[in-house]
Amino acid sequence: MAEHPPELGWMRLFVEVARLGSFSAAATLLGLTQPAVSYQIRRLEEQFGVSLLRRQHRGVELTAEGERLLAVTAKAVGDIDALARSFQIEAQRPVVRLRTDYAFSALWLIPRMERFRLLHPETDIQIIATQRLAAGFRDEADFAVVFGTRKEFAAVGTLLLPERVVPVCTRGFLDRNGPLDDPRELAKARLIHLDGPLPSPWFDWRSYFAEFSVLRDINAGRGDISFNTYSLVIQAALSEQGVAIGWKGLVDTLLSARMLVEAGPPLEAPDRGYWLVPPRSPNVHSERLSAWLADAVKRND
Repeated sequence: MAEHPPELGWMRLFVEVARLGSFSAAATLLGLTQPAVSYQIRRLEEQFGVSLLRRQHRGVELTAEGERLLAVTAKAVGDIDALARSFQIEAQRPVVRLRTDYAFSALWLIPRMERFRLLHPETDIQIIATQRLAAGFRDEADFAVVFGTRKEFAAVGTLLLPERVVPVCTRGFLDRNGPLDDPRELAKARLIHLDGPLPSPWFDWRSYFAEFSVLRDINAGRGDISFNTYSLVIQAALSEQGVAIGWKGLVDTLLSARMLVEAGPPLEAPDRGYWLVPPRSPNVHSERLSAWLADAVKRND
């Protein structure tokens, strides 16, 4: 029984000899000596147990067995070369990493992402979403969009979306349970809550009502519901489960489409919001995405 060739390198050597019809030409192309190429082909024939080439005065030509082997190896070598080229192209494509939370990525960024890709198709984007950014996040991404206060981020970032909120629900829920323009009436409605640390770093229903000096009885049994991610809060509002706090900037498209409607007076906290925090070592690709984000927010695009 013939031995199998010891490595895949023989395929390229055989294909080039067959394609060029010359040991010398193949040796020059592959950076080998002519005797080394001749030895490898002879060893290959011994391992297969057949003659693959007919040696002629000038060059070589394939035997019938060589033609059959070439049909297989030429395709394999071509496929490997094509795969290698694709690997190289992918490795050369710039990748920009953006860290942010689930709410911003799901409700603001993803619906608009195709616009950036049309402008910069050469740039790949990796969105790393997390509920809370850990310390040292600037070392793990090209830049970040993070919720916080002016005290926390003004020294390193730019305020992208100041915190502005308004209660939201569906038109159907409002028609059945409204009007809710008065915060005292709103306090009697079924509410949807976003779980978070206490005291809340953003507006929650407790701090919202406190702004209007309204004390809500938490034991009134209205069937409130809470979620640990904001995208689920909004999904519940869209499913007519109650009234949610809507962050302007995140729910604007839903309000414009009338999928949600405003259900109470707005509030704002101009020193809080989403901050655009650049990387410690900027590059041209992250700066393009950063500039596009700032421009899109400015234009309310």
